Amino acid sequence: MELTFLGATGTVTGSKYLLNSGSKRILIDCGLFQGLKQLRLKNWAKLPINPADVDVVVLTHAHIDHSGYLPLFVKNGFSGKVYCSQATRDLCKILLPDSAHLQEEEADYANRRGFSKHHPALPLYTQEDAQAALELLVPVDFEQDIDLGAGLTLRFSPNGHILGSAFVRIHNQKTSILFSGDIGRPNDILMKAPVRIKQADYLVVESTYGNRLHDLDDPQVKLAAIINQTAKRNGVVVIPVFAVGRAQELLYYIHLLKSSGNIPDIPVYLNSPMAVDATEIFHNHRGEHRLTPEQCNALCRTAHMVNSIEESKRLNETKGPMIILSASGMASGGRVVHHLKAFAPNPNNTILFVGFQAAGTRGSAMLDGAESIKIHGEYVPVRAEVEYVSNLSAHADYSEILDWLGGFEKAPKKTFITHGEPIAADAMRLHIEEKLHWQVVVPDYLETVSLN
Repeated sequence: MELTFLGATGTVTGSKYLLNSGSKRILIDCGLFQGLKQLRLKNWAKLPINPADVDVVVLTHAHIDHSGYLPLFVKNGFSGKVYCSQATRDLCKILLPDSAHLQEEEADYANRRGFSKHHPALPLYTQEDAQAALELLVPVDFEQDIDLGAGLTLRFSPNGHILGSAFVRIHNQKTSILFSGDIGRPNDILMKAPVRIKQADYLVVESTYGNRLHDLDDPQVKLAAIINQTAKRNGVVVIPVFAVGRAQELLYYIHLLKSSGNIPDIPVYLNSPMAVDATEIFHNHRGEHRLTPEQCNALCRTAHMVNSIEESKRLNETKGPMIILSASGMASGGRVVHHLKAFAPNPNNTILFVGFQAAGTRGSAMLDGAESIKIHGEYVPVRAEVEYVSNLSAHADYSEILDWLGGFEKAPKKTFITHGEPIAADAMRLHIEEKLHWQVVVPDYLETVSLN
Protein backbone atom coordinates (compact mmCIF):
# COMPACT_ATOMS: atom_id res chain seq x y z
CA MET A 1 0.00 0.00 0.00
CA GLU A 2 0.95 3.64 -0.55
CA LEU A 3 -0.64 6.62 1.21
CA THR A 4 -0.68 10.24 0.02
CA PHE A 5 -1.86 13.11 2.24
CA LEU A 6 -3.99 15.45 0.11
CA GLY A 7 -5.46 17.44 3.00
CA ALA A 8 -5.81 17.89 6.77
CA THR A 9 -2.05 18.45 7.13
CA GLY A 10 -1.16 21.58 9.08
CA THR A 11 -4.87 22.35 9.32
CA VAL A 12 -8.13 20.87 10.64
CA THR A 13 -9.89 21.03 7.27
CA GLY A 14 -9.76 19.56 3.77
CA SER A 15 -9.49 15.91 4.83
CA LYS A 16 -8.39 13.76 1.88
CA TYR A 17 -6.15 10.67 1.93
CA LEU A 18 -5.34 8.68 -1.21
CA LEU A 19 -4.61 5.00 -0.65
CA ASN A 20 -3.06 3.05 -3.52
CA SER A 21 -3.03 -0.73 -3.31
CA GLY A 22 -2.21 -2.69 -6.43
CA SER A 23 -4.69 -1.61 -9.06
CA LYS A 24 -7.03 0.11 -6.59
CA ARG A 25 -7.07 3.83 -5.79
CA ILE A 26 -9.20 4.75 -2.78
CA LEU A 27 -9.86 8.26 -1.47
CA ILE A 28 -10.65 8.38 2.23
CA ASP A 29 -12.66 11.54 2.88
CA CYS A 30 -13.29 14.27 0.35
CA GLY A 31 -13.45 17.46 2.38
CA LEU A 32 -13.39 21.19 1.71
CA PHE A 33 -10.61 23.41 2.99
CA GLN A 34 -11.89 26.16 5.28
CA GLY A 35 -10.45 29.09 7.21
CA LEU A 36 -7.36 30.92 5.94
CA LYS A 37 -7.56 32.26 2.38
CA GLN A 38 -4.55 30.25 1.24
CA LEU A 39 -6.38 27.11 2.38
CA ARG A 40 -9.68 28.04 0.74
CA LEU A 41 -7.89 28.71 -2.53
CA LYS A 42 -6.90 25.03 -2.59
CA ASN A 43 -10.57 24.20 -3.19
CA TRP A 44 -10.32 26.06 -6.51
CA ALA A 45 -6.92 24.71 -7.51
CA LYS A 46 -6.58 21.62 -9.69
CA LEU A 47 -6.15 18.49 -7.61
CA PRO A 48 -2.80 16.68 -7.91
CA ILE A 49 -4.78 13.56 -8.86
CA ASN A 50 -7.34 12.91 -11.59
CA PRO A 51 -10.74 12.15 -10.00
CA ALA A 52 -11.54 9.83 -12.91
CA ASP A 53 -8.62 7.60 -11.89
CA VAL A 54 -10.00 7.02 -8.37
CA ASP A 55 -12.01 3.83 -7.94
CA VAL A 56 -13.73 4.36 -4.60
CA VAL A 57 -14.37 7.15 -2.08
CA VAL A 58 -14.90 6.35 1.61
CA LEU A 59 -16.37 8.96 4.00
CA THR A 60 -15.61 8.88 7.72
CA HIS A 61 -18.54 11.25 8.38
CA ALA A 62 -20.73 13.96 6.88
CA HIS A 63 -19.14 17.20 8.11
CA ILE A 64 -18.24 19.46 5.19
CA ASP A 65 -14.50 19.42 5.93
CA HIS A 66 -14.71 15.66 5.27
CA SER A 67 -17.42 15.44 2.58
CA GLY A 68 -17.88 18.90 1.06
CA TYR A 69 -15.48 18.52 -1.87
CA LEU A 70 -17.36 15.47 -3.17
CA PRO A 71 -19.68 17.37 -5.58
CA LEU A 72 -16.66 18.98 -7.28
CA PHE A 73 -14.82 15.63 -7.29
CA VAL A 74 -17.76 14.08 -9.14
CA LYS A 75 -18.10 17.09 -11.44
CA ASN A 76 -14.44 16.67 -12.39
CA GLY A 77 -14.74 13.03 -13.38
CA PHE A 78 -15.17 10.66 -10.43
CA SER A 79 -17.93 8.10 -11.09
CA GLY A 80 -17.29 5.26 -8.63
CA LYS A 81 -19.02 4.25 -5.42
CA VAL A 82 -18.92 6.42 -2.29
CA TYR A 83 -19.12 4.19 0.79
CA CYS A 84 -20.42 5.65 4.04
CA SER A 85 -22.54 4.73 7.04
CA GLN A 86 -26.33 4.92 6.93
CA ALA A 87 -26.53 8.12 9.01
CA THR A 88 -23.72 9.74 7.01
CA ARG A 89 -25.78 9.15 3.87
CA ASP A 90 -28.83 10.75 5.50
CA LEU A 91 -26.83 13.75 6.72
CA CYS A 92 -25.04 14.24 3.40
CA LYS A 93 -28.46 14.54 1.78
CA ILE A 94 -28.86 17.66 3.91
CA LEU A 95 -25.34 19.02 4.07
CA LEU A 96 -24.14 18.77 0.46
CA PRO A 97 -27.14 20.52 -1.18
CA ASP A 98 -26.98 23.14 1.57
CA SER A 99 -23.27 23.69 0.94
CA ALA A 100 -24.01 24.15 -2.77
CA HIS A 101 -26.91 26.48 -2.01
CA LEU A 102 -24.74 28.65 0.25
CA GLN A 103 -22.07 28.92 -2.43
CA GLU A 104 -24.63 29.82 -5.09
CA GLU A 105 -26.22 32.33 -2.70
CA GLU A 106 -22.90 33.96 -1.79
CA ALA A 107 -21.84 34.18 -5.45
CA ASP A 108 -25.18 35.81 -6.31
CA TYR A 109 -24.88 38.21 -3.36
CA ALA A 110 -21.34 39.13 -4.40
CA ASN A 111 -22.49 39.81 -7.96
CA ARG A 112 -25.40 41.98 -6.81
CA ARG A 113 -23.27 43.96 -4.34
CA GLY A 114 -20.19 44.04 -6.57
CA PHE A 115 -17.63 43.20 -3.88
CA SER A 116 -16.07 40.17 -5.58
CA LYS A 117 -12.79 40.45 -7.50
CA HIS A 118 -14.23 37.97 -10.03
CA HIS A 119 -16.72 39.04 -12.70
CA PRO A 120 -18.96 37.23 -12.44
CA ALA A 121 -18.41 35.48 -9.12
CA LEU A 122 -19.13 31.76 -9.52
CA PRO A 123 -19.96 29.06 -6.96
CA LEU A 124 -17.44 26.28 -6.42
CA TYR A 125 -20.23 23.88 -7.35
CA THR A 126 -23.99 23.91 -7.79
CA GLN A 127 -26.94 22.07 -6.28
CA GLU A 128 -27.04 19.93 -9.43
CA ASP A 129 -23.45 18.90 -8.73
CA ALA A 130 -24.38 18.03 -5.15
CA GLN A 131 -27.29 15.90 -6.32
CA ALA A 132 -25.04 14.03 -8.73
CA ALA A 133 -22.67 13.24 -5.86
CA LEU A 134 -25.51 12.00 -3.65
CA GLU A 135 -26.51 9.46 -6.27
CA LEU A 136 -23.14 7.73 -5.80
CA LEU A 137 -23.50 7.18 -2.04
CA VAL A 138 -23.60 3.54 -0.95
CA PRO A 139 -24.66 3.25 2.72
CA VAL A 140 -23.44 0.25 4.72
CA ASP A 141 -23.88 -0.93 8.29
CA PHE A 142 -21.27 -0.65 11.01
CA GLU A 143 -19.05 -3.70 11.64
CA GLN A 144 -19.80 -5.15 8.20
CA ASP A 145 -16.96 -6.22 5.90
CA ILE A 146 -17.18 -4.69 2.41
CA ASP A 147 -15.21 -6.21 -0.47
CA LEU A 148 -13.52 -3.40 -2.39
CA GLY A 149 -11.88 -5.76 -4.88
CA ALA A 150 -8.17 -6.44 -5.45
CA GLY A 151 -8.09 -8.24 -2.08
CA LEU A 152 -9.11 -5.14 -0.07
CA THR A 153 -11.73 -5.11 2.68
CA LEU A 154 -13.43 -2.09 4.25
CA ARG A 155 -15.05 -1.87 7.70
CA PHE A 156 -16.77 1.01 9.55
CA SER A 157 -16.83 1.16 13.36
CA PRO A 158 -18.65 3.90 15.33
CA ASN A 159 -16.39 6.64 16.69
CA GLY A 160 -18.91 8.78 18.57
CA HIS A 161 -18.22 12.16 16.93
CA ILE A 162 -21.62 12.74 15.26
CA LEU A 163 -24.36 10.51 13.90
CA GLY A 164 -22.82 8.10 11.42
CA SER A 165 -19.21 9.02 12.13
CA ALA A 166 -16.81 6.12 11.87
CA PHE A 167 -13.36 4.70 12.20
CA VAL A 168 -12.44 3.39 8.74
CA ARG A 169 -10.33 0.23 8.53
CA ILE A 170 -8.99 -0.99 5.19
CA HIS A 171 -6.92 -4.15 4.95
CA ASN A 172 -5.61 -6.83 2.66
CA GLN A 173 -3.90 -10.09 3.55
CA LYS A 174 -0.65 -8.31 4.45
CA THR A 175 -1.46 -4.86 5.79
CA SER A 176 -4.18 -2.90 7.59
CA ILE A 177 -4.64 0.82 8.04
CA LEU A 178 -7.10 2.63 10.30
CA PHE A 179 -8.33 6.19 9.73
CA SER A 180 -9.70 7.71 12.93
CA GLY A 181 -11.81 10.42 11.30
CA ASP A 182 -12.87 12.84 14.04
CA ILE A 183 -12.88 10.99 17.36
CA GLY A 184 -15.79 11.61 19.70
CA ARG A 185 -15.68 11.92 23.48
CA PRO A 186 -16.26 9.05 25.91
CA ASN A 187 -18.82 10.93 28.04
CA ASP A 188 -20.64 13.03 25.45
CA ILE A 189 -24.16 14.01 26.51
CA LEU A 190 -25.61 12.85 23.17
CA MET A 191 -23.32 10.39 21.42
CA LYS A 192 -22.23 6.96 22.61
CA ALA A 193 -18.52 6.50 23.32
CA PRO A 194 -16.12 5.55 20.49
CA VAL A 195 -15.64 1.79 20.18
CA ARG A 196 -12.26 0.36 21.07
CA ILE A 197 -10.03 -0.80 18.23
CA LYS A 198 -7.54 -3.53 19.08
CA GLN A 199 -5.21 -3.62 16.10
CA ALA A 200 -4.03 -1.86 12.95
CA ASP A 201 -0.65 -1.95 11.24
CA TYR A 202 -0.87 1.75 10.43
CA LEU A 203 -2.95 4.51 11.99
CA VAL A 204 -3.99 7.98 10.82
CA VAL A 205 -5.26 9.89 13.86
CA GLU A 206 -6.70 13.37 14.28
CA SER A 207 -5.18 16.03 16.55
CA THR A 208 -7.69 18.90 16.66
CA TYR A 209 -7.16 19.25 20.41
CA GLY A 210 -3.70 17.70 20.47
CA ASN A 211 -2.40 20.48 22.71
CA ARG A 212 -5.46 21.06 24.89
CA LEU A 213 -7.59 19.49 27.57
CA HIS A 214 -11.30 20.16 27.82
CA ASP A 215 -12.56 21.92 30.93
CA LEU A 216 -13.92 19.31 33.36
CA ASP A 217 -16.60 21.66 34.76
CA ASP A 218 -20.24 21.11 33.84
CA PRO A 219 -20.84 23.23 30.71
CA GLN A 220 -24.40 23.90 31.88
CA VAL A 221 -23.07 26.19 34.63
CA LYS A 222 -21.19 28.54 32.28
CA LEU A 223 -23.92 28.33 29.65
CA ALA A 224 -26.53 29.35 32.22
CA ALA A 225 -24.40 32.25 33.48
CA ILE A 226 -23.90 33.65 29.96
CA ILE A 227 -27.58 33.35 29.05
CA ASN A 228 -28.74 34.89 32.34
CA GLN A 229 -26.32 37.83 32.12
CA THR A 230 -27.39 38.59 28.56
CA ALA A 231 -31.09 38.21 29.37
CA LYS A 232 -30.76 40.76 32.21
CA ARG A 233 -29.51 43.25 29.62
CA ASN A 234 -32.44 42.31 27.34
CA GLY A 235 -29.78 41.20 24.92
CA VAL A 236 -29.55 38.52 22.26
CA VAL A 237 -27.32 35.44 22.56
CA VAL A 238 -26.13 34.50 19.08
CA ILE A 239 -24.59 31.02 18.97
CA PRO A 240 -22.81 29.98 15.75
CA VAL A 241 -23.29 26.21 15.65
CA PHE A 242 -22.37 23.29 13.48
CA ALA A 243 -25.70 22.14 12.11
CA VAL A 244 -24.95 18.49 12.79
CA GLY A 245 -24.03 17.60 16.34
CA ARG A 246 -23.41 20.90 18.09
CA ALA A 247 -26.83 22.38 17.34
CA GLN A 248 -28.55 19.34 18.83
CA GLU A 249 -26.25 19.32 21.87
CA LEU A 250 -26.96 22.99 22.59
CA LEU A 251 -30.70 22.47 22.20
CA TYR A 252 -30.60 19.62 24.70
CA TYR A 253 -28.60 21.66 27.22
CA ILE A 254 -31.00 24.59 26.85
CA HIS A 255 -33.90 22.18 27.38
CA LEU A 256 -32.29 20.93 30.60
CA LEU A 257 -31.59 24.47 31.83
CA LYS A 258 -35.13 25.63 31.15
CA SER A 259 -36.65 22.51 32.72
CA SER A 260 -34.60 23.03 35.88
CA GLY A 261 -35.40 26.74 36.05
CA ASN A 262 -31.73 27.71 35.76
CA ILE A 263 -32.44 30.07 32.86
CA PRO A 264 -35.60 32.09 32.10
CA ASP A 265 -38.11 30.83 29.55
CA ILE A 266 -36.96 33.18 26.79
CA PRO A 267 -37.53 32.49 23.08
CA VAL A 268 -35.06 30.15 21.37
CA TYR A 269 -34.69 30.04 17.59
CA LEU A 270 -32.90 27.44 15.50
CA ASN A 271 -32.18 29.30 12.28
CA SER A 272 -30.64 26.68 10.05
CA PRO A 273 -32.84 24.55 7.82
CA MET A 274 -30.24 21.79 7.70
CA ALA A 275 -29.92 21.80 11.50
CA VAL A 276 -33.69 21.42 11.71
CA ASP A 277 -33.57 18.42 9.40
CA ALA A 278 -30.53 16.96 11.19
CA THR A 279 -32.37 17.18 14.51
CA GLU A 280 -35.16 15.02 13.08
CA ILE A 281 -32.60 12.43 11.94
CA PHE A 282 -31.81 11.70 15.61
CA HIS A 283 -35.15 9.86 15.70
CA ASN A 284 -34.04 7.58 12.88
CA HIS A 285 -30.69 6.51 14.35
CA ARG A 286 -31.41 5.93 18.02
CA GLY A 287 -28.87 3.14 18.32
CA GLU A 288 -26.00 5.61 17.89
CA HIS A 289 -26.86 8.11 20.62
CA ARG A 290 -27.91 8.17 24.27
CA LEU A 291 -31.29 9.93 24.00
CA THR A 292 -34.61 8.22 24.62
CA PRO A 293 -37.51 8.88 22.21
CA GLU A 294 -38.96 11.28 24.80
CA GLN A 295 -35.68 13.18 25.02
CA CYS A 296 -35.52 13.34 21.22
CA ASN A 297 -38.97 14.91 21.23
CA ALA A 298 -37.89 17.43 23.88
CA LEU A 299 -34.85 18.28 21.77
CA CYS A 300 -37.07 19.06 18.79
CA ARG A 301 -39.48 21.18 20.87
CA THR A 302 -36.85 23.35 22.57
CA ALA A 303 -36.55 25.92 19.77
CA HIS A 304 -38.76 27.55 17.21
CA MET A 305 -37.51 26.21 13.88
CA VAL A 306 -36.84 28.99 11.37
CA ASN A 307 -37.08 27.90 7.76
CA SER A 308 -37.85 30.85 5.49
CA ILE A 309 -35.43 33.61 4.57
CA GLU A 310 -38.13 36.16 5.42
CA GLU A 311 -38.44 34.84 8.97
CA SER A 312 -34.67 34.81 9.28
CA LYS A 313 -34.52 38.48 8.28
CA ARG A 314 -37.27 39.36 10.78
CA LEU A 315 -35.17 37.91 13.58
CA ASN A 316 -32.61 40.67 12.97
CA GLU A 317 -35.30 43.24 13.78
CA THR A 318 -36.49 41.40 16.91
CA LYS A 319 -35.52 42.67 20.34
CA GLY A 320 -34.16 40.47 23.11
CA PRO A 321 -33.95 38.69 25.32
CA MET A 322 -33.70 35.68 23.04
CA ILE A 323 -31.30 32.97 21.91
CA ILE A 324 -30.46 32.34 18.25
CA LEU A 325 -28.63 29.19 17.15
CA SER A 326 -27.52 29.40 13.53
CA ALA A 327 -24.97 27.79 11.23
CA SER A 328 -22.12 27.90 10.49
CA GLY A 329 -20.15 27.00 13.60
CA MET A 330 -17.06 29.05 12.67
CA ALA A 331 -19.16 31.97 11.34
CA SER A 332 -17.65 31.35 7.91
CA GLY A 333 -20.96 31.55 6.04
CA GLY A 334 -24.67 30.86 6.25
CA ARG A 335 -27.42 32.74 8.05
CA VAL A 336 -25.40 33.35 11.21
CA VAL A 337 -23.30 35.87 9.29
CA HIS A 338 -26.37 38.07 8.82
CA HIS A 339 -27.15 37.77 12.55
CA LEU A 340 -23.61 38.83 13.41
CA LYS A 341 -24.01 41.82 11.15
CA ALA A 342 -27.18 42.77 13.04
CA PHE A 343 -26.22 41.95 16.64
CA ALA A 344 -22.42 42.15 16.98
CA PRO A 345 -22.37 45.99 17.19
CA ASN A 346 -24.61 46.07 20.31
CA PRO A 347 -22.82 45.66 23.69
CA ASN A 348 -25.99 44.24 25.26
CA ASN A 349 -25.68 41.14 23.10
CA THR A 350 -23.41 38.10 23.37
CA ILE A 351 -21.72 36.09 20.64
CA LEU A 352 -21.17 32.62 22.09
CA PHE A 353 -18.83 30.11 20.46
CA VAL A 354 -19.11 26.46 21.43
CA GLY A 355 -16.65 24.66 19.16
CA PHE A 356 -13.23 24.72 17.59
CA GLN A 357 -12.49 27.83 15.51
CA ALA A 358 -9.99 27.26 12.70
CA ALA A 359 -7.39 29.91 11.96
CA GLY A 360 -8.62 32.48 9.46
CA THR A 361 -12.30 32.17 10.33
CA ARG A 362 -14.45 34.98 11.71
CA GLY A 363 -14.94 32.91 14.84
CA SER A 364 -11.21 32.71 15.45
CA ALA A 365 -10.85 36.45 14.88
CA MET A 366 -13.59 37.30 17.37
CA LEU A 367 -12.18 35.00 20.04
CA ASP A 368 -8.82 36.70 19.51
CA GLY A 369 -10.44 40.06 20.31
CA ALA A 370 -11.03 41.52 16.85
CA GLU A 371 -12.72 44.91 17.09
CA SER A 372 -14.40 44.37 13.72
CA ILE A 373 -15.01 41.55 11.26
CA LYS A 374 -15.45 41.67 7.50
CA ILE A 375 -18.87 40.59 6.28
CA HIS A 376 -20.03 40.93 2.66
CA GLY A 377 -17.24 43.33 1.79
CA GLU A 378 -17.65 45.70 4.74
CA TYR A 379 -16.33 45.83 8.30
CA VAL A 380 -18.81 45.29 11.13
CA PRO A 381 -17.84 46.49 14.63
CA VAL A 382 -17.78 43.84 17.38
CA ARG A 383 -19.06 45.49 20.56
CA ALA A 384 -21.07 42.52 21.83
CA GLU A 385 -19.52 40.31 24.48
CA VAL A 386 -17.68 37.36 22.94
CA GLU A 387 -17.75 34.19 25.03
CA TYR A 388 -16.50 30.64 24.59
CA VAL A 389 -17.62 27.40 26.24
CA SER A 390 -14.71 25.11 25.50
CA ASN A 391 -15.95 21.77 26.80
CA LEU A 392 -18.88 21.35 24.42
CA SER A 393 -16.58 20.09 21.69
CA ALA A 394 -17.43 16.85 19.90
CA HIS A 395 -13.69 16.18 19.46
CA ALA A 396 -11.76 14.18 22.02
CA ASP A 397 -8.94 16.12 23.68
CA TYR A 398 -5.42 14.71 23.80
CA SER A 399 -6.00 12.85 27.07
CA GLU A 400 -9.16 11.22 25.72
CA ILE A 401 -7.36 10.25 22.51
CA LEU A 402 -4.50 8.73 24.52
CA ASP A 403 -7.01 6.74 26.54
CA TRP A 404 -8.62 5.46 23.33
CA LEU A 405 -5.22 4.56 21.86
CA GLY A 406 -4.60 2.53 25.02
CA GLY A 407 -7.11 0.01 23.70
CA PHE A 408 -4.66 -1.19 21.04
CA GLU A 409 -3.21 -4.56 21.95
CA LYS A 410 0.07 -3.68 20.22
CA ALA A 411 1.55 -0.54 18.72
CA PRO A 412 0.94 0.20 15.03
CA LYS A 413 4.07 0.12 12.89
CA LYS A 414 3.61 3.84 12.37
CA THR A 415 1.07 6.47 13.45
CA PHE A 416 0.42 9.55 11.31
CA ILE A 417 -0.88 12.71 13.02
CA THR A 418 -3.26 14.79 10.90
CA HIS A 419 -6.31 17.08 11.21
CA GLY A 420 -4.62 19.55 13.54
CA GLU A 421 -2.99 22.94 13.28
CA PRO A 422 0.83 22.67 13.47
CA ILE A 423 1.24 23.24 17.21
CA ALA A 424 -1.59 20.85 18.08
CA ALA A 425 -0.35 18.13 15.72
CA ASP A 426 3.18 18.26 17.06
CA ALA A 427 1.92 18.25 20.65
CA MET A 428 -0.15 15.13 19.89
CA ARG A 429 2.95 13.49 18.41
CA LEU A 430 4.89 14.23 21.57
CA HIS A 431 2.12 12.95 23.86
CA ILE A 432 1.93 9.63 22.00
CA GLU A 433 5.70 9.20 21.87
CA GLU A 434 6.16 9.97 25.57
CA LYS A 435 3.22 7.95 26.92
CA LEU A 436 2.96 5.03 24.48
CA HIS A 437 6.45 5.01 22.92
CA TRP A 438 4.98 4.52 19.45
CA GLN A 439 6.63 5.56 16.19
CA VAL A 440 4.82 8.76 15.23
CA VAL A 441 5.04 11.09 12.20
CA VAL A 442 3.40 14.42 11.35
CA PRO A 443 3.15 14.24 7.53
CA ASP A 444 3.39 17.17 5.13
CA TYR A 445 0.85 18.20 2.50
CA LEU A 446 1.18 15.94 -0.59
CA GLU A 447 3.65 13.64 1.17
CA THR A 448 3.52 10.00 0.04
CA VAL A 449 4.54 7.09 2.28
CA SER A 450 4.88 3.37 1.69
CA LEU A 451 3.03 1.01 4.02
CA ASN A 452 5.04 -2.21 4.05
